[in-house]
Amino acid sequence: MQTLSKTDLMPLEQYAAARGDFRSKFMRYKKQRQFQLDDNIRFYFEDRITVQYQIQEMLRVEKIFEAEAIQEELDAYTPLISGENNIKATLMLEYPDVDERRIKLAERTGIEDTIWLQVSDFVKVMAIANEDLDRSTDEKTSSVHFLRFELSDEMVDAVLAGANITLGIDHPANRVSGVTIPLEILKSLRADLDNRVEKPFLQQLE
Repeated sequence: MQTLSKTDLMPLEQYAAARGDFRSKFMRYKKQRQFQLDDNIRFYFEDRITVQYQIQEMLRVEKIFEAEAIQEELDAYTPLISGENNIKATLMLEYPDVDERRIKLAERTGIEDTIWLQVSDFVKVMAIANEDLDRSTDEKTSSVHFLRFELSDEMVDAVLAGANITLGIDHPANRVSGVTIPLEILKSLRADLDNRVEKPFLQQLE
């Protein structure tokens, strides 16, 4: 699995000077990693580059420069990086209106456990949600969830050979029968699963 270490991160002063260019590069890259499943549900597929950006921003906002504290951020965020046999994503339930959001999140309690991914005609893979902490209660779900889809070797081989991936939801309040991930995003996910591909760090993005 591709990972991050302290040596991959820029010190605060260096990042502050380069942030404008980095942010512009990252926003272009991020478009290749987000997928709108329906009007209110969006996936952000995570990899080394997206996680590096999140860590750099966290260090900047919190003004973290001590080695131990930086390592704590690395330990918290690097588990989000997709591996050779899994795809990881941040799930966002987006309801701009506060009152509507409260109602919809209450109606969708447990939705994170009903999300699935399917490679071609293989069996559906159910999401493993929020391994760091529980983000739902009996009264409502959270608007943000962290998901892992664990794939078999055969599924990975099929994706690398050109198979499509679809995503869906089986929750009674928000069913989605299955939507195929667009080719541009699929190419990025194939690179996540291919251990022969060495993804660049954010500094190296064009």
